[in-house]
Amino acid sequence: MSKLGRIRQALRHPSPFLCLLLASYLFVLLALYFMEPKPIILRIGTFAGSNWDVPEGASYAYLDEVIAQFEAEHPGVKVTYQSGIRKADYAEWLAGRALDGEMPDVILIPQDDFNLYADLGALLPLDDLAKKDASFSLDDFYPAPLDFARSTDDTTLYALPAECMPRLMFVNRTLLEREGIPVPQDDWTWDDFLAICRKVTRDTDGDGRLDQFGTYGYTWQDAVITSGASLFRPDGRASHFTDERIESAIRFANALHQSQQGQIVTERDFDLGRVAFRPFSFAAYRTYRPYPWRIKKATDFEWDCIRLPRGPEGKNISPVQTLLMGISAKTRERQLAWEFLKAYCHDKDNQTMLLEVSAALPARRGIIENTPARELFGMTGSSEGRSPLAVSQVIEEGSVPYRFPRYQAAMLLADRKIQALIDNDALEVNSMNRIQKEINDFLLK
Repeated sequence: MSKLGRIRQALRHPSPFLCLLLASYLFVLLALYFMEPKPIILRIGTFAGSNWDVPEGASYAYLDEVIAQFEAEHPGVKVTYQSGIRKADYAEWLAGRALDGEMPDVILIPQDDFNLYADLGALLPLDDLAKKDASFSLDDFYPAPLDFARSTDDTTLYALPAECMPRLMFVNRTLLEREGIPVPQDDWTWDDFLAICRKVTRDTDGDGRLDQFGTYGYTWQDAVITSGASLFRPDGRASHFTDERIESAIRFANALHQSQQGQIVTERDFDLGRVAFRPFSFAAYRTYRPYPWRIKKATDFEWDCIRLPRGPEGKNISPVQTLLMGISAKTRERQLAWEFLKAYCHDKDNQTMLLEVSAALPARRGIIENTPARELFGMTGSSEGRSPLAVSQVIEEGSVPYRFPRYQAAMLLADRKIQALIDNDALEVNSMNRIQKEINDFLLK
């Protein structure tokens, strides 16, 4: 019998020794397969695009950089996320993951959704993790963004601020220079604002219709923030709409409305350079100031940004919005999730990088003021007197929105009532008494 024939016969009628040898070989292969360490998966919940509603060419740039660094420092860990989820669909997507028992370990949380997740117990309390971590300090964050990361009674920390954004006043420098008006200083007042608006609002082409305006987008709420008054009791059980400072703020907003003589001012008017002032987030300033976005927004005027004007008893302060990041209460990787949270929100090098790859501002102190003005403001020339320190101070002194559960609904009701009074020039002696009673009734239901 040939050699090949003997091999074929052995395979048809294997000896006990050969069977044992093959079984041992298969056992070793299976053991090696199952003994090979599998990567730990850390899942991130995020959405596409900018949280600040401005164009963003690479919306995952910062997240991808943090992930790459984190995986390099944590061998055996794989960080994943699902891309392409729109911000408008994000809350629904998270709800679906929660129902399926697949909630991401770490979650980016838009400010308006934070109370919902915290009140439902979906977020892991972070106080113990923060206290035990010698490399971490809550004092490194600006107060306003950090305040919003706590429960409504200020007793529990449920998230860390990842990004923040103040609301500032855009100034059309070109229009003011044409009218012979200097750009206001940061300590300007309501009276200064109203006087300029009245002066620049006019018919420039003689057709009998106003085509140049003082302001677009300034609201009675902007005035209230700078009035020195508080709209609500902290626990949300009562409102203060009859406070003289709030009444004064609303009458000031009405005076601005009257200065436009009933004509509706649009965003297009601002884009075409026909409006002197517009409150906006600083993200819009950083986005639209430099090329190439500037040529897509406007081409024939230069703008600057300053603080909001203050009332007689108020300050030139701004509301500060916050994008937060928390940990799922059901995560199995609590410590690892905390380490990623720190890398994203607290790491100084990463938060510095945030300025380079997005229009967002870091919530960690000590970064903005040490950033070159050209990089922060997106200028191609001089800083024109604008200081990164001034932006940092705006955030440091910023106001945080109320956090009681029915705040948004109460504000929608108040805004509808008050805006109707302003639009119709219908403010009367008892107007605010009626609104306060209606809002208080709503809050106590």
